[in-house]
Amino acid sequence: MSWYFKVLGRYAVFGGRARRKEYWMFTLVSSVIYLALAFADDRVGSEWPTLTYLFATFLPSLAVTVRRLHDTDRSGWWVLVGAIPCAGFIAMLIFTANEPTPGQNKYGPNPKETPFFTDAVPH
Repeated sequence: MSWYFKVLGRYAVFGGRARRKEYWMFTLVSSVIYLALAFADDRVGSEWPTLTYLFATFLPSLAVTVRRLHDTDRSGWWVLVGAIPCAGFIAMLIFTANEPTPGQNKYGPNPKETPFFTDAVPH
């Protein structure tokens, strides 16, 4: 859960890099919460809790995806590839699962080489 809260704490930080673990743990916890809310919505007959959660986590999800792309030395604009049906999903899956750029790249230092709770954002 600490990875999930770390992403929420960096709510709208698009600069810097995000480790694979940070990205995938946030995605996992977020998906579990979404599925639980969708199940509850189905039982209650309302979709507001799920929609509220999706709106509340949209910006942090986008920010961590951009930072994950930065970790693979790609511009955040590559996130738009995800809008392409089917092929975009596969491309984003590959991009976010790729090995990070070792050492520093133009988006900042390697997050694996910096302490867990620092806000090391490149200038």
